[in-house]
Amino acid sequence: MVSGTGVRASRALVECVPNFSEGTRPEVMDAIQLAAEEVQGARVLDRHADATHNRMVLTIAGTPGPVAEAVFRSVARAAALIDLNAHRGVHPRIGATDVVPFVPLGATSMQVCVELAVRVGMRIGAELDLPVYLYADAARSGGRRRLPDIRKGEYERLKASMGVDPALAPDFGPARVGPAGATAVGARRPLVAYNVTLASSNLGLARAIARDIRESNGGLPAVQARGFATGDPNVVQVSMNLLDTRRTPMSLVFERIREAAARQGVAVLESELVGLAPAEAVVDVARQSLQFGQLTASSVLETHLLEQALG
Repeated sequence: MVSGTGVRASRALVECVPNFSEGTRPEVMDAIQLAAEEVQGARVLDRHADATHNRMVLTIAGTPGPVAEAVFRSVARAAALIDLNAHRGVHPRIGATDVVPFVPLGATSMQVCVELAVRVGMRIGAELDLPVYLYADAARSGGRRRLPDIRKGEYERLKASMGVDPALAPDFGPARVGPAGATAVGARRPLVAYNVTLASSNLGLARAIARDIRESNGGLPAVQARGFATGDPNVVQVSMNLLDTRRTPMSLVFERIREAAARQGVAVLESELVGLAPAEAVVDVARQSLQFGQLTASSVLETHLLEQALG
């Protein structure tokens, strides 16, 4: 029984999508992944790595206890192998393991994931001696709900100011950072990490489009966006987190980016998922593109197969 949730652990299913500050050294990425894979009952479903971002994302799923253990072991391995003082990449980061979000699957309640975040965050602080910030639905203050607010100034800001700025005091662990930095641990709804690449060397264009479409600047609801360079000097990228594709589906985001780029004479090259997307998010695209009156994830054969397998 997961304490206080009323959900039997054997029936609850969760996902965790830890992001690690390593995207160039295969041996380090393999070691972190292997640490998670060694736990029975947790499965690594996907691994996405990008050298320019210098970042790796694992998608781990299973029942709460094994997933929590797999995540903790991967965080411990990353802390031993990654030195933030030597880390360079275009993606913002505060630690060797930058962020650990727990996500409810199926009928699992958000409360299960909040409790997991607190439990794992406390263990990271106590056993690995790393500062931990709780965020999203696990946050203990409004100022820490949004990940960009925690990441402001990145590892360098924490290294310079954590010990003297009370606002940077972590929820768990020491009020100081070492080579492994700090980690944000939270609970949230499923999101879609989605990138659109543009046939242009103009980083300013990607940043301008990102600024126009993100919710914080009055753009599309539930969209976070930034413009990045890529490994190709003739290609830039609009990188996004779509926090609720029911409010803003991928098809709408893509069309807004395509239109904005076209006004500058720039073509879209391709879209890219980072990690896995919920079936409903992909179905939303098909529903809009093909003008279905009714189409949901329950219309997909594999959804019913999965439900029977888990039932």
